[in-house]
Amino acid sequence: MKKILVLPLLLLFGIIFAGCSADSEKESGDKKEVAADTTEKTSVSKPLKVDKELLNVEVTIPADFFEGEDIDTVIADAKDEGIQEVIKNDDGSLTFRMSESQQKEILKDMEEEIIDFVEEIETDEEISSIKDISYNNTYSELTLLVNPEELESTLDIDADVDLVLMGIFYQLFNGVDPAKNKVTVTYKNESNGEVIDTIVYPDDLNEQN
Repeated sequence: MKKILVLPLLLLFGIIFAGCSADSEKESGDKKEVAADTTEKTSVSKPLKVDKELLNVEVTIPADFFEGEDIDTVIADAKDEGIQEVIKNDDGSLTFRMSESQQKEILKDMEEEIIDFVEEIETDEEISSIKDISYNNTYSELTLLVNPEELESTLDIDADVDLVLMGIFYQLFNGVDPAKNKVTVTYKNESNGEVIDTIVYPDDLNEQN
């Protein structure tokens, strides 16, 4: 995949992992408070039941996503943000190993970020050509209602690229095969609903380069 106008990779990792890390710390703190409260209320200790978090989910991100980045720094930052194990593969890709609960938390955080970003685009007065954005539940299909005249005369079309990358990352962390990971963006005329253009990322970009 070609590198395009996107959120910096490490910043995106921060978005993905920060919420998960914060939630884990909060959950840990809550458990400590409950445990302390229980100790005060009873003089008989009961054995704690511990659910072991098995690292049974693997997410592999292709090497193209790390072009120009220091891999060791990426690995260190991911671990700092709560990923238990990161494997550097021979082809330059990275495999992140995590528990199912951590994967679900990451996907939840990513979904919230995508929804917030959509709202920002729709309400940003400087992005005048994009009137509405809809999407499917995996963020692999985006539909933009636009004013075609304004779209041609502005750079608003670049506003959806970060959203596309978020969709691609969401699918990666949701277990989609990297070779089949695509995001289709359909532009429709706001006045009559006619399709103006359809772009499939990354296929169409690769054909242009």
